Amino acid sequence: MTPQDRATRSAAAMWSDDGASKWLGMTLVSVDEGTAVMTLTVEKHHCNGHDMCHGGITFSLADSTFAFACNSRNQATVAQSNHITYTAPARLGDTLTATAREVSLTGRSGVYDVRVSNQNDETIAEMRGLSRSIKGHLFEE
Repeated sequence: MTPQDRATRSAAAMWSDDGASKWLGMTLVSVDEGTAVMTLTVEKHHCNGHDMCHGGITFSLADSTFAFACNSRNQATVAQSNHITYTAPARLGDTLTATAREVSLTGRSGVYDVRVSNQNDETIAEMRGLSRSIKGHLFEE
């Protein structure tokens, strides 16, 4: 099985049970070994009292994308720690794209960077995610 095949099968297994990402309106665009891309269009129910996309929605998009990237090797992996910096507001109607990439994978610990941008390729947020692999796999090989 190629790394791309493994990543695709891992993502399909995760997506089938990922009610949260689906409920929030996310779309899984692509996945490969150590990387993932997801999108979300900001709707009224994603906006806060300032009429901007709620930071928790932006964080959720980054976190879900991080999850698909760090689970791409068919090794069950969870978030150990995440830190996000918001650099610009997202607005109603914006299409947000989160792109996760693996920075380091050593033993059971991984480091991932996730950039969230809008349809104009303006950075909305940057997240650093630390992962930890646990027992189990997403599918039988």
